[in-house]
Amino acid sequence: MLNIIAKTKYSYIFSVVLTILSVLSLLVWGLKYDIDFTGGTMMEVKFANTVPTNQEISDLFAGVRLDSLTIQASGNNSVLIRYAAEDDKVNEEAWKAINAKYQDATQLRVDFVNSSVSKELKTKSLNALGLAIAGIMAYIAWAFRKVSRPVESWKYGAGAVIALAHDIIITTGVFSLLGHFYGIKVGIPFIAALLTILGFSVHDTIVVYDRTRENLLRGSAKEPFAQVVNRSLNETMVRSINTSMTVIVTLLAIYLFGGASIKYFSLALLVGVTFGTYSSIFIASALLVTSYNLTVKYRK
Repeated sequence: MLNIIAKTKYSYIFSVVLTILSVLSLLVWGLKYDIDFTGGTMMEVKFANTVPTNQEISDLFAGVRLDSLTIQASGNNSVLIRYAAEDDKVNEEAWKAINAKYQDATQLRVDFVNSSVSKELKTKSLNALGLAIAGIMAYIAWAFRKVSRPVESWKYGAGAVIALAHDIIITTGVFSLLGHFYGIKVGIPFIAALLTILGFSVHDTIVVYDRTRENLLRGSAKEPFAQVVNRSLNETMVRSINTSMTVIVTLLAIYLFGGASIKYFSLALLVGVTFGTYSSIFIASALLVTSYNLTVKYRK
């Protein structure tokens, strides 16, 4: 049996370092936002024959000022062109630049995202994350109300939320770095990925917590709490890793072959699921033991 709990300090050091680096990256560079959060225009163009490369399309707009230009292939010989401008005149110039070289191209749609709508989307996205985390903590505290000894039930919820915050901060930190060095932007799909990460990560954590509850209810009161938690981790670790690996393999396939439109959505999930599995095994349960040890120490 692996003594995972005995290595808690190394897990804490690793997680604290990654979290601090992620926070620093967010403070210094922040995230690069897509037009979902900044406002702008999305034009979808379909080409009759071969789709030109992103660089070839970008070169067409040399005489048109398009800020925050991003180009993504969307399948069926179509391309999504996003830029910050909301001016009809700019949109006409952009279309003329394309049509001048590709007369057989068809403009499928032009969507406008107003900046005030973008701010509302950003606010609602943050609210959704906050409500999801609060709801998860409340539910876990209620679900584990029958095991209030030796650790209060609300601490199960607190441990899960700290682990979730760890996963979300590191994932956003990775995208902060990708945004700074590679210009990768985040939009609504990124928020959807974060919410999915919350659900997946807490699922793994609850599996470990539930086994801990069973072992506490069935085991001897004389067995040390740290030993109970460590045994629970060992009993569920293979299941957690196997489940996560099937998801990771699927996400890798989506990232490599799924196309540009969902590439970074799958990458966010890939990062989040990986760290979610790690935090469920090495952080969430370790926090219960740390909390218990601190309580015993101060009672003395």
